[in-house]
Amino acid sequence: MRTILTLLAICALSGGNTYSPNKELLDCASQILYMDQHAYELPKNYRRNIPPGKNTTVYIGINVNRVSAVDENREEITLDVFLQVSWEERRLSTPPGMPFIDLPWEFRQLIWTPDLYIWQLQTMRILSVLQEMASLRIYANRTVSVSIGATITIKCEMDFVLYPLDVQNCAIDFSSYKYTAEDVRFEWREVAPWRGVSGEQRHQFRLPKYVVTFVTDKSNHIRNFGEGEHSAARLQIKLSRELRSYLLESYLPSALFVIISWGSFCVIPEIVPGRMVLLVTTLLSLVTMFDTVSTNSPDALELKCIEVWLISCTLFVFFALLEYFVVLFGIRYDKSWSRRRQDMRRAASSAQLAPPIHINHTQRLSTPVPGSPQGSVFSPQISVEDEGLKQQFSHQTIQRLSALERKNRRKNKVGCETRSVCQDSPILDAIPSNEHPKGFCGRVGALMDRGIMFCGAQHGTLDRYALMVFPICFVLFTIAYWTTYLSEAHRVLNK
Repeated sequence: MRTILTLLAICALSGGNTYSPNKELLDCASQILYMDQHAYELPKNYRRNIPPGKNTTVYIGINVNRVSAVDENREEITLDVFLQVSWEERRLSTPPGMPFIDLPWEFRQLIWTPDLYIWQLQTMRILSVLQEMASLRIYANRTVSVSIGATITIKCEMDFVLYPLDVQNCAIDFSSYKYTAEDVRFEWREVAPWRGVSGEQRHQFRLPKYVVTFVTDKSNHIRNFGEGEHSAARLQIKLSRELRSYLLESYLPSALFVIISWGSFCVIPEIVPGRMVLLVTTLLSLVTMFDTVSTNSPDALELKCIEVWLISCTLFVFFALLEYFVVLFGIRYDKSWSRRRQDMRRAASSAQLAPPIHINHTQRLSTPVPGSPQGSVFSPQISVEDEGLKQQFSHQTIQRLSALERKNRRKNKVGCETRSVCQDSPILDAIPSNEHPKGFCGRVGALMDRGIMFCGAQHGTLDRYALMVFPICFVLFTIAYWTTYLSEAHRVLNK
């Protein structure tokens, strides 16, 4: 008996081509499978290269034990799985009274097996301890089942434009390489789901960065290659990221840096070191954060979602720093006009308050002035009545100028105690209301002067407006950002 088992094993491993003196025994061994002391004879007309019949259905069942790794750089997923492949084989049957018979794994070469092809498969290694985790079984209902435990590495095409809001969809197709859909069809068969240590059914797997979900696609898929259409059973793998770590490590700190930069609008512009250190430090922190995230994140063909956020936060802080430069330039430009501003305002006030002078022209222009040589320039003389009007005009003008100065002093008292220039702009006073710059260049220059004086106003007008505009713009950007990218991620998830 031991000799027969040994010869049968040698015959199975060598395909029946091993030489032996007992030729009849080896001819019989090519058609006999021996297991558990029961002889199983294959039909004499059995051909292992021919499928069981036309349009044979091969059922695929897969049970994922563990997700070992997700390599984003190489775009690979490593899984520990139990794979079951079964089909109906009418040419084979079990011995009478036996519900099934287990055959050695090596004897699979003696029967027909589907040439299973996994499209995205990179590597596959059958697990083994004392022997390989693989089984071959024939049931009483003439069904052949092959089960293996293996570690497989799947190639998955990933798109990281929405990183870290991205959802990766990987389609794994199980099909035949040689047989077309007319000969062999592949369908899914539900198997007993793998349960974890707690006994709960595992629908998905949670990794430190991903939530991995497996879904079997029941629809019929066709692969076109070779000589025709090939049937395929598709397994969908969805990888969605855990956003909590990204919110705490990137989004929240960058948003806080932007909010801190708004505090510079409350600092007096003359305190240059304090305000400059606050803005420059915040800007450098965001630049360092952007460089770290770009280095540690996977590559993409376009700007990633998190990079758009960090670049926008950096621009908000940069614009706050640019606003401070404008304020400093305006203040410096405004101080250089302080003395000329006073002269221009007094001259404009005198021109508005001066009444027309009435001159008594009783004398002819030809009357020479006493003491003047003949033929010299002559001028009219002012009468006694004109002298009285002149004294009255001078007294009224002095009083009205004094009142106007006191009024302007009271008006500009608030906010001007520690500053050298008050809120009235010298350019606004220098240009009379009834005169306008001529030409396009003149109008543009006047407009620029007015803008510079507004930015450099000592009471912080630009800072007050910036303190309102910057938060509003950042809130609007945040709403648009999350609305756009979340909707896109939802669309990819449901695709």
